[in-house]
Amino acid sequence: MFDQLSDRLRETLKRVRGQARLTEDNIGKAMREVRIALLEADVSLPVVKAFIAQVRERAQGADVMHSVTPGQMVVKIVHEELVAIMGESNDELNLAARPPAVVMVAGLQGAGKTTTVAKLAQWLKQREHKRILLATTDIYRPAAIDQLQTLAGMIDVDFFPASPDQDPVAIARNAIDHARKSGFDILLLDTAGRLHVDAQMMSEIRAVHAAVDPVETLFVVDSMTGQDAVISAAAFNEVLPLSGVILTKADGDARGGAALSIRHVTGKPIKFLGTGEKLNALEAFYPDRVASRILGMGDVLTLVEQVQQKVDKEKAAKIANKIAKGKRFDLDDFRDQIMQMEKMGGIATLIEKLPGMSGLPSQVLDQVDDKQIRRTVAIISSMTPGERANPAMIRGSRKRRIAAGSGTQVQEVNRLLKQFTQMQKMMKKMRKGGGMANLIQGMKGRMPGMPF
Repeated sequence: MFDQLSDRLRETLKRVRGQARLTEDNIGKAMREVRIALLEADVSLPVVKAFIAQVRERAQGADVMHSVTPGQMVVKIVHEELVAIMGESNDELNLAARPPAVVMVAGLQGAGKTTTVAKLAQWLKQREHKRILLATTDIYRPAAIDQLQTLAGMIDVDFFPASPDQDPVAIARNAIDHARKSGFDILLLDTAGRLHVDAQMMSEIRAVHAAVDPVETLFVVDSMTGQDAVISAAAFNEVLPLSGVILTKADGDARGGAALSIRHVTGKPIKFLGTGEKLNALEAFYPDRVASRILGMGDVLTLVEQVQQKVDKEKAAKIANKIAKGKRFDLDDFRDQIMQMEKMGGIATLIEKLPGMSGLPSQVLDQVDDKQIRRTVAIISSMTPGERANPAMIRGSRKRRIAAGSGTQVQEVNRLLKQFTQMQKMMKKMRKGGGMANLIQGMKGRMPGMPF
């Protein structure tokens, strides 16, 4: 996420950090490089100007210039100003209303709005433990109603049925009435994707908004469109009283211009980031955590939250107890651990959030392969229960059968068995003494997809 901007800023600040003494000249040179990095990342020009002016003023202050570690002070200032531009803190959803609290979601065509509605429902269900109803007023896009109904079924939340021949305002009113009578806490209302230049469609969404009077009106926008995302958010904000923005496809956005510009230009906070295609790939937006990721400082708090939310605690405890009692760590356990890692977004996502990992050489990071996780799971799943419990019995013909069943090569089966044998040894070491430090040291290069 935001790799291009992150790389440029880290290189520039690395040079500043190495300065024994800061002068107006080297600060000015660093600020020129930061300015170029921000502009190349498609950050809005007014935002760039305001950011550079504020950092330069603070960096040239007496406290910094005469500091024992002036370079570190500048990095701290850049971090703080990035946070200030994106919003000082996370703006939570305001759901303090008489049920049902209506959350209306608007956006451009193709921004991933309907999938985002389902992701938001999943997030609210897991974090807030609310009873949620999904509804849509999108009567224009073929199968839009069916799509949301299918997604609702996948995350096990209720759906209010509608048909393309109904009026959008009538659908919205009926959905609220049903939610109120049925005791739902939240109504998530999807709307038809539209262009901000389409007067008729904009008039319709105003009418829907007036009819439902939502507590939150969220604008969904594709972060990869950069300045266009900022422009469209500003245009929608003139028509609707937006309360926040959800940036989708942030995992594929190498620049980060939208994330750094929207709050400053529109005055509206970014409330969530879409970080993948899966329905649990939605993160609350914390400006300080995103700023830390951009500057290569990691994001341990988000990582901890993901572990708490996505790791199967019962399975983890079962494996821990098994090892503690001296029982063998088998391939079923190995598969469970790998699948837990994938649940958290894969190896690349984990690396991004670990402090210092962004400084690894690019040739090492390029070797990170999340596909290898899925291939490993396929290989283990192609084994019999007996083979998973006792891998030593897997010889020539069995290896060929497993490779054929998983669509892989015998060499990959051999590699997995070797990795697993090494992992078993590490688990044994951890049980005997040395704990987690020994385990992490021994795991280097021995987990699928990890080159280090």
